[in-house]
Amino acid sequence: MTVYESDLPGVGKKHEIELGDGSRLVVVTHNTGKREVFRRVDEDADSEKLFELPDRLARQVGTILEGAYFQPVRSQSIETLLGGDTLIEWVEIPEESDLDGKTLGEADLRQETGANVVLVQRGETTITNPGGDTELRAGDTLLAVGPREACRTFQSLVTGE
Repeated sequence: MTVYESDLPGVGKKHEIELGDGSRLVVVTHNTGKREVFRRVDEDADSEKLFELPDRLARQVGTILEGAYFQPVRSQSIETLLGGDTLIEWVEIPEESDLDGKTLGEADLRQETGANVVLVQRGETTITNPGGDTELRAGDTLLAVGPREACRTFQSLVTGE
């Protein structure tokens, strides 16, 4: 992605962002703070105005786009902070895992990591409060609860990464 910046004397600044499809997103920031957002289909086309925002709203939208309010999930695992240092961690057992076919008791994940498995999601089936005799399978998603470091260790042990 390339971003082009140019001054607009007496107006403000213009930023053009190349999009993956060959088009460009054009953002004009006025000296007053107002932002106008345009889309240009290609380098030779005229820009089509999409919308404009006053300064304060543009800044709020910018923080949302930046991820200040929510960080998108970047992998198969999902991390949720309960409070303090306690996390909920969702981790999928990969194919060819050493855990495939073992019971929770045999895997001894709590002793190894310090995180407790409180749920196993297997397709459409949810196993809540799984016991030591619950068999683990590749493709199962485990929900573990524990301190941050324990959950990191848990994730590494389950995924093999």
